[in-house]
Formats: sequence, structure tokens, C-alpha cells
Amino acid sequence: MRVKYFKSAVSKFILLSSIGSAGFYLGRKSVENRELKNIFCDEKINLKSKPGLPVFSTVSAAALIPRNEFSDKPTIVSQESRVSQIMRFGFPSLDNVRSFDDFILSYDKRTRTANWVFEHLTPDHVKHNDDVDRSKCDFKVDESIHPFFRAENSDYKKSGYDRGHLAAAGNHKRHQKHMEQTFYLSNMSPQVGKGFNRDSWNRLERYVRKLTKLYPNVYVCTGPLYLPRKEADGKLYVKYEVIGDKNVAVPTHFFKVVVGESADGKLVMESYVMPNQVISDDTPLDNFKVPPESIERAAGLLFFDKVNRKFLKAINGKNV
Repeated sequence: MRVKYFKSAVSKFILLSSIGSAGFYLGRKSVENRELKNIFCDEKINLKSKPGLPVFSTVSAAALIPRNEFSDKPTIVSQESRVSQIMRFGFPSLDNVRSFDDFILSYDKRTRTANWVFEHLTPDHVKHNDDVDRSKCDFKVDESIHPFFRAENSDYKKSGYDRGHLAAAGNHKRHQKHMEQTFYLSNMSPQVGKGFNRDSWNRLERYVRKLTKLYPNVYVCTGPLYLPRKEADGKLYVKYEVIGDKNVAVPTHFFKVVVGESADGKLVMESYVMPNQVISDDTPLDNFKVPPESIERAAGLLFFDKVNRKFLKAINGKNV
């Protein structure tokens, strides 16, 4: 009798558990389906969420909304976070994203330099500030990166290359700390010094800063390229030098993609590629303008992908 009673009790428990689990699952799916319907069908619904980013530090929450003025897709909008302001128009990629106080960086562990660096410039960011002194800044190892994958100052010593800024120090003059953070080696790439880093590349950086006189908001993405070259056998090869014990990659070229936003909200885009070599000072910057799509294909990145390009007023000075 006790065995039969026990078997009966177990059977009832299993049956009730199954019914309960099924009810919970169906109820949960019903709620999820209703929430999804609200998100995409009811423009009054806002969803609080966090971007799923593999970041070293926190990226703050943002709100998903059905539309914005520059895109036909849902997008992430700012909630007074500096990260959200900088990345307002989208991340080029989501690989090892590192957020500093005034710029965002995606780090490439294989090359020991960045995939890209993103900045948001305003007139206040670039104007002269007596409280900010570049001479007090030192090149330093980024200890947030594993020792296997980070560059060291010793890698650059006697290499023949400068520690070239990607996020330019001159773009971050609001606070001493902001400028000091641009001297982390994760923000550096080996650049030819005289004739490039100290000259033509510097001219491009200064030109971008001057754009803040025309546009109250300027968004800048900068990074290295490793472009193929045809060898004697007629085949294309990607070849680049490495320096130091950590084998820091020396890019063949560098890119810079810029979007200026006017006071009335109109957007213009300019995109540049420069070879990492001595460039004559009398070479106009316009000679280095290329279609942004060519950089995207070469770098494996998507620039300002929250902006539908039909909303751009001009690309490289030409009306869209």
C-alpha cells in the first residue's frame, strides 16, 4: 500500500510540475512577444538596454527608439553619457572596445595597435587652454591590456618610427587628464617621423581641428591600414614590418574619416588615406581623399553606420 501511495504521489507531482512549467513558459513567451510587438509597433515605447559590447570598461545604458532623423532603422541615442556622445552614429566594430574619458578605442591584440579610435570634437575641446600642458604628458603602457598583447616603450626605441597618435593630443585640451590619456601606447601606431607624423599627418590633424570653426560637432574615426601591394611575380601580398620584442605592426597606411554636423543638423563626410611614408609638404590634402567605402572594405569596418548616407549633404566635397 505504501509503495502504491508513493508512486501515485510522485506521478501527481511530476504532472503538476509539467503543467506549471508549461504555463510559466507560455506566459513568459506571451510577455516577450507582447514586448517585442510594443517595441516595433508602438512608437511611444522606449526600451532600456545596454549595448552588448566586449569592453574593458563600462558603456552606459542607452535607449532604443524606432526612428531618428538620419536613419531608417532603430538606433542607439545618447543619455548624457560621454561614450554615447562620441559613438552617437555607431561603432565601426565591436572588437576589444576600450573607453577613455574623451575618446573610444578598439584594440587589435595581434598587431599591438588599435583597429580604430573615435573622437567627438567641439570648439571647446580644441581651443587653447592654459591649464593643459603637453610637456607634462608621458608615453605610457596601457596596463588594461594583457602583457602578451600590449606595446612597450622599448618596442619603439631605435626602431626608426615615431609613437604616432591616433587620437591626436591637440584634440583634447579641455582637461590635462584627457590629453594625458592620448599618450597611452594603445593609442599609438608606428609612424614615419619626419615627412609624415610631424608634417603631412600633422597637417591633416590640424585641418580636422579647424573644422570645428565650421561645425559645432565634428566626429573623427582614425586607424591603421595594411594594404596589399603587387610584387615582382605579379601577385598581391600584404606585407608590413614589425618592431620590438612585442612585434608591434607598422601600418602601410593610415585612414581618417570625418563627419561634420552643422548647427541646423546637416551632415558632411570626408575620408582620407595617407601612406606611412615621407610625403612632400606641398602635396594638397585633397590628394588623399578616397571614397569611404574603399576604406571600409580595406579595414573591415563600417563607419557611421547609424547614418543612412542618403541623408548626408556631401561626401568629400561633392553633393550626394
